[in-house]
Amino acid sequence: MVKSIAPDPEAHTPPNGLLFGIGAYFLWGLLPLYFKLLPTVGPVEIVASRILFSLILMIAILGATGALGDFGRTLRDRRTMIAMTGSALLIAINWLVYIWAVANDHIVAASLGYFLNPLVNVLLGVLVLKEKLRPVQIAAILVAAIGVAVMAVSAINTLWISITLAVSFALYGLIRKTAAVGPRQGLAAETLILTPIAAAYAIWLVSQGQAAFGKDVATSILLALSGIVTSVPLLLFATAARRMPLSMLGLLQYLAPTIQFLIGVLLFDETLSRGQMISFVLIWAGLILFTVDLLRSTRAARLALT
Repeated sequence: MVKSIAPDPEAHTPPNGLLFGIGAYFLWGLLPLYFKLLPTVGPVEIVASRILFSLILMIAILGATGALGDFGRTLRDRRTMIAMTGSALLIAINWLVYIWAVANDHIVAASLGYFLNPLVNVLLGVLVLKEKLRPVQIAAILVAAIGVAVMAVSAINTLWISITLAVSFALYGLIRKTAAVGPRQGLAAETLILTPIAAAYAIWLVSQGQAAFGKDVATSILLALSGIVTSVPLLLFATAARRMPLSMLGLLQYLAPTIQFLIGVLLFDETLSRGQMISFVLIWAGLILFTVDLLRSTRAARLALT
């Protein structure tokens, strides 16, 4: 009698995580187009609006799915809330710097930050989570790292933007991957933690007659929709972060900055130097190497199960 072998549920994790990751990074890639629709709104007010309307949306989602009880347990878990406080502060910094960069025509510099971020993710994955890399993956990362180094040298004046975005989001991803909390409960907790600061700033703007929200219909609608624009890709990312290796998720992130890079250069006429062109080619060469190796390993794993 041949003993049947049940398929390993973990074998299906990478493809599922991959779909969530692609969705998150594609939406993030389009974000500059959204924030360019708000040229008269300050970056801090946009961040405050993202926080407040994200909280409203998340509470509605948790209520509609019957998950408010789980959310209450999350809020009572001290260790989880410490982790969520750290991730909340990191994502707030990331949002503020990113929106400032877009508003001040530094979309290419922002895209560099998210080109750098996968390398930081890989480093954290190897050093903190003890993830293993195959030789081809190491070669792919080295090629991409050379490309990022070339881009950094060619944009030294705005490098602080790139580094801040890269490090803040890499650490955010690490916390969300390791924290014992689901994507919805985690995002709701983060926005709740940030809400007192966001609400206080919004009230101050109103008292000074400087609030953009409420002054005209179009701006008010766009600020209200920022909750959806913020929450959907973060939910997708948090789900992907828990379903796939951090190093693999890091390399996938090249999708978002590539879109942002093209938007900055093609739509908003930001300067593109020869060094940036060279780095762009190297980064995508590294991504292709990594992707080919990933497809080969996935196919080999499936054949081993048959």
